[in-house]
Amino acid sequence: MKVTRIGLDIAKQTFELHGVDQRGRAVLRKTLKRERMLEFFTQLEPCEVALEACGGAHYWHRELSKLGHSVRLVPANKVKPYVDGNKNNAHDAAAICEASSRPSMRFVEPKTVAQQDLQALHRAREVAVHHCTLLANHIRSLLLEYGITVARGYPALHRALPELLGHDEQRLSPLLKQLLAQQWRMLKLHQNQVRAYDRRVNRIARGETTCSALLKIEGIGPITATAVVAAAGKGHQFKNGRHFSAYLGLVPGHRNTGNKTVMLPITRRGNRYLRTLLIHGARSALYAARNKHNPRSLWLQRLKARRGSNIAAVALANKNARIAWAVLRFGEAYQPAKAHRSERSATPSPRLQRQPPSRLTLKPQGGSSRVRNSAFSRPALIKP
Repeated sequence: MKVTRIGLDIAKQTFELHGVDQRGRAVLRKTLKRERMLEFFTQLEPCEVALEACGGAHYWHRELSKLGHSVRLVPANKVKPYVDGNKNNAHDAAAICEASSRPSMRFVEPKTVAQQDLQALHRAREVAVHHCTLLANHIRSLLLEYGITVARGYPALHRALPELLGHDEQRLSPLLKQLLAQQWRMLKLHQNQVRAYDRRVNRIARGETTCSALLKIEGIGPITATAVVAAAGKGHQFKNGRHFSAYLGLVPGHRNTGNKTVMLPITRRGNRYLRTLLIHGARSALYAARNKHNPRSLWLQRLKARRGSNIAAVALANKNARIAWAVLRFGEAYQPAKAHRSERSATPSPRLQRQPPSRLTLKPQGGSSRVRNSAFSRPALIKP
């Protein structure tokens, strides 16, 4: 029987295949080692191959596509409901094959080598930043055990350590001074790595046309611009800007039952790293907009006064994500007048203005005048 669709469960060394024919009947169940993967698919007639979007999936997407197969990446959370029975490699491959056949399934856009390189650079920088935070907190905790506190921030720590490690300091033993000196050297090493990564990101952002276009958006810097390009590419996998914003978890959730819809806070789904960068950039842009009078700044000032700085920052991050998608998708330059067209008016809408509290009024059926509650406070007595 001819295999039309294969569910491929990938791992480090062992790969599980589950193939079905045109009618959906299982005709292939096979386990392969890594070194035999390309040899097997070279001999197989071109068909649809579905993989779970996990580590190594983008590499196999490129390699199998070169052999003429139609490769699709299925999100991991969409595969789990189709697992039948206990979890094992065979059941996972069958679940991937079944999930990929659903008409409403949303597939993951494969990343290019350039996107993966950018993503690897961001992951390396993130690890270096994490190590800096870990070492700084470790040094502070060790000093606190001896009754020594240091002010917040890396500059304060770097100013205090030379004095604490000097020969005149009697509160610390020689052994502890050696340990602190080693931790301090590691901290400075990781900080130098972070600065080197930042310089490389800046060079890439200036040299890449797409990243340069994103840098013109207020609240998006070199790190955020390269992270957006690494995650979204050209934005073709998203139908519109709201879909991209929802992918980042920047849209509000909701709960609906019957005829009642309750709006919830933002969903916080998807790419947490990129969402954090966009919100931090929005906080900086919100602070810079306090003394400006353009439509965007006036909208931010009104929103901050009405809802607070946190909600205003998230709203700006949501707007920046949608603008970034439009820049990526259509290849246009950022146009503030076009992007903030709805915020031209400096006065809030009458519906958003807070109305003074008033007494409840009732309007009799067929009448045009408004009658206060006092007229209905006591029922009229009907004489017999």
